[in-house]
Amino acid sequence: MAMAVDSMVFFVAVALFFNLAASQSTAKYTNHTVGGPAGWFYNINTKKTSADYSAWAAKQTFNLGDYLIFSTNTNQTVIQTYNETTYRNCSMDDASDDDTFQYQGGSNEFGEAMTVAVPLTIEGPQYYFSDADDGTQCLNGMAFEIKVGHGIGLPPSLNQPPPPSYVEPPSTVEAESPPITVVTSRPNGGGVRSSAGSFLVVSILVMLVLHLL
Repeated sequence: MAMAVDSMVFFVAVALFFNLAASQSTAKYTNHTVGGPAGWFYNINTKKTSADYSAWAAKQTFNLGDYLIFSTNTNQTVIQTYNETTYRNCSMDDASDDDTFQYQGGSNEFGEAMTVAVPLTIEGPQYYFSDADDGTQCLNGMAFEIKVGHGIGLPPSLNQPPPPSYVEPPSTVEAESPPITVVTSRPNGGGVRSSAGSFLVVSILVMLVLHLL
């Protein structure tokens, strides 16, 4: 009986293992085209967006490693922020460099087609909007918010440590020091004075010896 129970536990464990492996193998990351076929556009004449972006976002499931694909042109901008206040204000004016990023748009070449791919690398709420036309586009619906789940986690290509903080290199200008004079020879006449002094001492010694004799 004990052997039968052990065999059953073994087969259940094996089945669970293969089910987990199968679910992991079928799990994948998703590219979400913002607005669907309508893309990320704003009509300045009608002051309307090409899609209801909040309604579109509500129907999606976002996870780490997914991408938001903005099919748009240079008449719009793509702003990503983790700051809800920045999002509500439809402006980057008071935004921090740590939580708000502009990916593309606002080019002087109006109407130039472009595709912007934004990776989802942080879990939790985040916000997107276009601040073109001094925020008018955002105020008229060119904005949406999403919540990013963990999913299967970040792929290795996005799971990189942040770059080290910038450290200013040391200055290459050395502190000035007073000039040093290097003497490579004796002053003129030094050798002559030294020889004369030696001759005088020898003469005195000779006179003393003669006197004693």
